[in-house]
Amino acid sequence: MHWQSKQVVLPEYRRGFHLVTQHIVDALPQIRELAHGMLHISLLHTSASLSINENADPSVRKDMETFFNRLVPDENSYFIHTFEGQDDMPAHVKSSLLGSQLSLAIESGQLVLGTWQGIYLGEHRDRGGKRKLHLSLFGDPA
Repeated sequence: MHWQSKQVVLPEYRRGFHLVTQHIVDALPQIRELAHGMLHISLLHTSASLSINENADPSVRKDMETFFNRLVPDENSYFIHTFEGQDDMPAHVKSSLLGSQLSLAIESGQLVLGTWQGIYLGEHRDRGGKRKLHLSLFGDPA
């Protein structure tokens, strides 16, 4: 059984949904050495999110951003947590709705994702900064 954990810092992204699959795969080349395994990804922030969705058409990422901004707009008079700006509490809500952790199976040295699936970072702040991921990898070597 092979175990490894690693912290990865993603580049700073503008507000929106961004494909980060390749950043994760590049950070853990040991994935290619596993016959079977699991990768657990934890986003170490409360105002961004992780999800799996369309990896080919960028209009899906734009539509996701539009939907979540309509669902939880920045200008909500009922939010009292506004110390860090009008986008902070809506970002926390979006993070809770989408989640901040993913677990993905590994088979034959690759993440098990559908043909059109990729890992999204949802950046819900106007200036969220660099985001940290904690990656935990375990499995049986090929």
